[in-house]
Amino acid sequence: MNHVEHIGIAVKNLEVSVPLFENLLNAKCYKQETVESEKVITAFFKTGETKIELLQDEKENGVINKFIERKGEGIHHIAFEVENIRNEIARLKQAGFTVLNEEPKKGADNKMVCFLHPKSTNGVLIELCEQIIPGL
Repeated sequence: MNHVEHIGIAVKNLEVSVPLFENLLNAKCYKQETVESEKVITAFFKTGETKIELLQDEKENGVINKFIERKGEGIHHIAFEVENIRNEIARLKQAGFTVLNEEPKKGADNKMVCFLHPKSTNGVLIELCEQIIPGL
């Protein structure tokens, strides 16, 4: 794993949370997008080398709202950038980690992603991210 790619934060309402984080971080939101594979709307911020991703559900009974019901708004996951997501999935499976999706899928911010179950990572949802290189 190369470095922390971003920290994901579950929020109820992006209209409220985006201005709050713009003020907190003293940085404008540089991108909002809908991630069809996860049924969430994201908003990204960058301060220095750190990226923050706010996540809001597209629908009422989605995974983000279920998370918020259990734990409240807050840190949802930590994402790590990897060079080869398929190799990393195989390595982590062999090491005994529970992979939530065997095949990487299209995520936000032009990435292929995969998640590790929190039960195998001391209660933290871990996301693996590999940059999609256009034309490959």
